[in-house]
Amino acid sequence: MTLFPPKFPQPAPPAPVPAAATAIGQDDLSRAKALADRVRARFDATLVGQTKLRESLILTMVAGGHILIESVPGLAKTTAAQTLATSVSGTFKRVQCTPDLMPSDLVGTQVFDFASQRFTTQIGPIHANFVLLDEINRSNAKTQSAMLEAMAEGATTIGGERIPLPRPFMVIATENPVEEEGTFALPEAQMDRFMMKAVMTYPSADEEQRMLRLLVRRGSDTIDPSQPVSDTIAIQDVEFLRAAAKRVHVSDAIMAYAVDLAATSRGLGSHPVQGLASLVRLGASPRASIALVRIGQAHALLSGRDYVVPEDVKTFAAEALRHRIILTFEALADGVSADQVIDRIVQAVPVP
Repeated sequence: MTLFPPKFPQPAPPAPVPAAATAIGQDDLSRAKALADRVRARFDATLVGQTKLRESLILTMVAGGHILIESVPGLAKTTAAQTLATSVSGTFKRVQCTPDLMPSDLVGTQVFDFASQRFTTQIGPIHANFVLLDEINRSNAKTQSAMLEAMAEGATTIGGERIPLPRPFMVIATENPVEEEGTFALPEAQMDRFMMKAVMTYPSADEEQRMLRLLVRRGSDTIDPSQPVSDTIAIQDVEFLRAAAKRVHVSDAIMAYAVDLAATSRGLGSHPVQGLASLVRLGASPRASIALVRIGQAHALLSGRDYVVPEDVKTFAAEALRHRIILTFEALADGVSADQVIDRIVQAVPVP
């Protein structure tokens, strides 16, 4: 027993250094590719074209992030989100965002039970493995803050009680860029929480004709989420894909490349872009380089490789950066888009 405690607190023992992740075997690579092919087969049965969107959704799920989908009305944003959710045997909830949607409608609330004379917690629809927030920019600022907490912390707070969200947890949000009445712009902090932002374009005439054939053959214009799907992957399979993606090797050169892309958008980097300061008001945050590396790992895994190559990062640079770059008023007035700025950044940064 120590009679006289030390005058100064003793330093805490150093934290144990985690062991290096084991390399991925060929069996794990084959299993990951087979699982991704099953999800792609589900998309082929419900969606025509939109290959880049399909890959963005799958990669975001494997990388453990959230995705924002933007397009004009009628391009099957909701169908794409429902397709991914129904391809996994997890829970799926759809929330139609409106200006009068309150945080309690999304997160949950406490209800007084007169029989037991106690408050009981009633969780909201965000407590699911896959949550579709349709037209997210129609929700008010208070509700968007509740969404931000769920996306950032992986938990919600109801009546002072912290309730963790189920794992895996993924938010698929959609927004309509042409609707202005009754909409609220997403704050930069919430935009930054989305790992990717996919922009859907109009299908070609051939793809639109194939879509009509699919609808006639199916006999319905929409997907029934309650209809059982025979060939789905389990929640454990998603956890396996996420764990396997984190074990994909990333060299120092690839990390430096991802950091260089993000830093160049801020006017820095090894090869700064001339005149970028007049176009970009706010560049990408360090979360952008994290997203680039995570997406690169997921893309390498689904490509059957246990290492990341520059093309894994470069292919989805626009999806990882376009919502993190804030353009100046001069650039918006001149009709310059974020994708055009990203193209200049990708061309300027040398590939390792």
